[in-house]
Amino acid sequence: MNKMLLVLCLISSTLILQAKEIKILSPDKKTELTFSTSLNNENRLSYSISWQGSPIIANSPLGLEFENEKTLSEDLDVLSLKEKTVKEKWKPVYGEKDNYLDHYNEVTIQFKERKMPFRLFSMTSRVYNEGVAFKYNVLTDKQLTISRELTGFKFTKDYPSWVAGSAQSKYRKARISKTGNGTERPYVIEMDSDRFIALGEAALVDHARMKFSRAPKDSLLLVTAMDGKAIYQANFSTPWRYVMIAESAGKLLENNHFILNLNQANAIKDASWIKPGKVIREVTLTTTGGKACIDFAARHHLQYVEFDAGWYGHEYDDASSALAVNVDPSRSPGPLALQEVIDYGKSKGVGVLLYVNQRALSKELDTILPLFQSWGVKGLKYGFVNVGSQRSTSWLHEAVRKAADHKMMIDIHDEYRPTGYSRTYPNLLTQEGIRGEEESPDNHQVLITMFTRMIAGAGDFTNCYFVPRVNEMGSHASQMAKAICIYSPWQFVYWYDRPSASPIKKGGAGSTASVIDEIPDLGFYDALPTVWNDTKVINGEIGAYGTIARRTGNNWFVGTLTDKPISFNLPLNFLDKNKQYEATVYADNASLSTTTKLAIRQMKVDSSTVLNIQLLEKNGQAIIIRPLNN
Repeated sequence: MNKMLLVLCLISSTLILQAKEIKILSPDKKTELTFSTSLNNENRLSYSISWQGSPIIANSPLGLEFENEKTLSEDLDVLSLKEKTVKEKWKPVYGEKDNYLDHYNEVTIQFKERKMPFRLFSMTSRVYNEGVAFKYNVLTDKQLTISRELTGFKFTKDYPSWVAGSAQSKYRKARISKTGNGTERPYVIEMDSDRFIALGEAALVDHARMKFSRAPKDSLLLVTAMDGKAIYQANFSTPWRYVMIAESAGKLLENNHFILNLNQANAIKDASWIKPGKVIREVTLTTTGGKACIDFAARHHLQYVEFDAGWYGHEYDDASSALAVNVDPSRSPGPLALQEVIDYGKSKGVGVLLYVNQRALSKELDTILPLFQSWGVKGLKYGFVNVGSQRSTSWLHEAVRKAADHKMMIDIHDEYRPTGYSRTYPNLLTQEGIRGEEESPDNHQVLITMFTRMIAGAGDFTNCYFVPRVNEMGSHASQMAKAICIYSPWQFVYWYDRPSASPIKKGGAGSTASVIDEIPDLGFYDALPTVWNDTKVINGEIGAYGTIARRTGNNWFVGTLTDKPISFNLPLNFLDKNKQYEATVYADNASLSTTTKLAIRQMKVDSSTVLNIQLLEKNGQAIIIRPLNN
């Protein structure tokens, strides 16, 4: 055993060494991460986490299991420690805030086996005020195949949690002991009314995806469940495993830059071509429909029109090629002169985005990207991508990097959940991996999604407004509130709706051909930004209610949602003092005879104003607050 581990000593304000233990403190000293070379009186590597003196993660296993190799976890000596403290702010290309604080104490511990084959590896850990993260670094000069990761998360009580079996499935409230195999991340657990945690992974780029399963013999031990094996030919590091800690579910969400901080800095030197914005989907797959959408977008301050599945043939037919326009007749009779539409959009300041399914991407990506760039396409939606395995993960992130080489922005659809790669390649603007409005989630589900899935990053929620399912999900004011609360730099709006100038009986989606009515409600979406200078989670209870305030420039946008009827006071103390504002309130009013039953009113407010918010079941409210001198 290394001699420095035999003596109790304090070597810095960050690091404490004891017999067989290494303790690392957060900058505010509230969080403590402990590594030990002993687990249950065995010579196995483990860790634990405490916060404000209370246990968060009890002593839990660490290690990697390899094919045809000894497990890397037992009989270890500590060879060296390397520590550093980082405190810096960085500016994203876009985000929920215009700058983020990255402040942590980092320690890299190098281990060596005491027995044959005397392998070396290290663990890098970071302890933030917002939580803990660690990863494995393995030295190898031969091929290694990781068959299983031994990292566990041991709890002392059977706490309530929110679980989903896949990225787009329903959430349900359960307990740790009822966690199913392959539970999605982030995995949020309520340890107390003022202690919430989120478990997950960050910087997943070329490894097998990790989810959570319950240990077979211990119902309070969650274990990492890799989606297949991971094979490496040279030295490698695994993705980060993290435990976020906060006093409320809202604070967990507000701290979601924690995951971005665990990713590499922006690798795109000139990111000026990356332009977030609002998107309307063209559902008719016709030239007339495309131009109608462009006219509507230009008139209502939307930045993009997206042509979805079917523009190049049947998306599930291997014979379909995205190298040319060939409208799927089962979706639309056409005609679609795509280049004409793209050029028309350029003349109006509106960009065109294209959907391409994994089948076409896999065989044509290297040809599609320069071709679409020559057409003037601004970005792609990657559809039905393969996710989970190391091979699929590596391919997909390479496809994002290749898109950047051709100045293409990307939206990844279906099961992909973010782990922060948009910091490194900000051309990855958004992704699905969410139970969006294609699945008609009610406000209860949205309010779980808001405090669980949205910790991971942007979510393409496919926001609707005129389609009949809006009344099934909640209300029209709810739709507006969701567009504020569910962050996405590309915000799709009017997902199942079409402008009145579009062909009404050609094409369609969502089993409806609902038409956008030119009513005052549209003023909200006209004004809505998609990226922000500041974000504050005002209140919230998972699955019950939530309020978020976001600022762009001098304007604030406030969205609030509820499942059950609720009344509460909303102080506007986040506004600048000594400044007068005008608030435009969009609220549900069932007594109105209008189709959307949305009331719009204006009032003068300032930082001392306290609004009384009263919402009926599954209702919402959206507020735009602008300085009067604007």
